[in-house]
Amino acid sequence: MTGPTDSPVVTKRHCLSAGGGRTVRIMLPVVETDEQWDTVVPDETVMRAGAADLCARLGLRGAPLTRFADGSQPVYAVGDELVLKLFPGAAADDGRAEGRVLSYLQGRLPVPTPKVHDFGPYENGWQYVLMSRLPGVNLAHVWGHVPRAHRERLVTEIGEALAALHALDPGPLDDVLGPENWGAFLDRRRERTVEQQRGHGLSAPWLDRIPDFLAATPLPRTPARSLLHTEVMQQHFLIDPDTWRLTGLFDFEPAMIGDRAYDFVGVGLFVTRGDPDLLARLSRAYGHTFAPPQLLAYTLLHVYSNLPWYMRELHVPVEGTWEAVAEEWFGTG
Repeated sequence: MTGPTDSPVVTKRHCLSAGGGRTVRIMLPVVETDEQWDTVVPDETVMRAGAADLCARLGLRGAPLTRFADGSQPVYAVGDELVLKLFPGAAADDGRAEGRVLSYLQGRLPVPTPKVHDFGPYENGWQYVLMSRLPGVNLAHVWGHVPRAHRERLVTEIGEALAALHALDPGPLDDVLGPENWGAFLDRRRERTVEQQRGHGLSAPWLDRIPDFLAATPLPRTPARSLLHTEVMQQHFLIDPDTWRLTGLFDFEPAMIGDRAYDFVGVGLFVTRGDPDLLARLSRAYGHTFAPPQLLAYTLLHVYSNLPWYMRELHVPVEGTWEAVAEEWFGTG
């Protein structure tokens, strides 16, 4: 996103009140560029005023608003029962997609997903999704305290949830989710992946090996079409801290339709985190085990891939080859 910041930080609309006077609504301003994002989204005075205005329009005037610290988009708890997620114009398609995907998923998975109460356009290009607030705590925040036996059960539940997700017909979401052509998507990603990783700071020896590794690792150009979450991470699951049971799966804004193996990038990196026994257990519950080189190829090609970050988080084998990394991160013993 590029371009100058050309909108006021706060947008005001004057409206006639029932008594004939004028009221002033404080709305969210246009956010179409990185510069506008950096000005508006971190400014809680601006964001809260806009969120309060939208809540009033949705019949929730005066409801307490608490902004969540996590997330790629601004998200507010609305009282104790609801969540309001906001998408600026630059991410409007993501807002439309999340509203539709969550509506479609309601009651279809073995793990709860947020129930959509309303979604649609706001002002100045913004989109919103008003949804139920799921109970529980973020799995990533408590994973270190989860006993081994419960970790094994949790990954089993996650595997079953993924199997149910991928078994759904994605056809009703064709108009809001892409890519239209999986093979063309892979071609675009291949063209960009080396420069993307260079931008993240990956060292030259690793960069130089990417093209040959991808060339030697075939990926399907016309796979069976599955509805993908694309970011299956501990950070997107909720659990009951007393029973260690899954209580929710959320954050479907980056959903896609494509090869089901693509969803196992997040699984290996952020759920099982290089633990072969946990990945084997999850794969058994899912009903299929993917080849480690295939999953690493999708890791390199993933839209949000950041190899230096993954290498800091996970063990990197001394062999210094992508083949060894594939087995280390995505092997099942």
